[in-house]
Amino acid sequence: MTAAGFIAGQRTGHHVPHAVSCRAPEVSGSWFYTWRRRPGQPAKREVRRAALDKRITHFSNAPGWACGSPRIRPDLWAEGWQVSVNTVARVMAGPGLQGRKPPRRRKHPTRQGKRKAARDLVLRRFGAIAPGVFCGGAV
Repeated sequence: MTAAGFIAGQRTGHHVPHAVSCRAPEVSGSWFYTWRRRPGQPAKREVRRAALDKRITHFSNAPGWACGSPRIRPDLWAEGWQVSVNTVARVMAGPGLQGRKPPRRRKHPTRQGKRKAARDLVLRRFGAIAPGVFCGGAV
């Protein structure tokens, strides 16, 4: 049973107002009245979103393409679609479409263990016999 069918059934079967019935499935009253005016027909927004899904899937699955939302959006604009990068990204996230990931970067320019430690030009001595007792030389 759909949410709209539940709300309509509460009104006819139990005399519960639509405003109260809309709270259980967490829908607005205006959504219910819009649905009641057009039962069985998808909304314009749903039709547009389905067509947009189809075009984005076409662009992302084209051979030789591995584009993300920033590169697909100009192609959609060239066809006359007025969409943002975020909308394209949201549509692509639904079926799990994604562009090519950029190459990984090294975290550190000098990795530990790959290069020798620099020479000690100051000639420091780190060997202490006991705390407060130095191993010789002037301090």
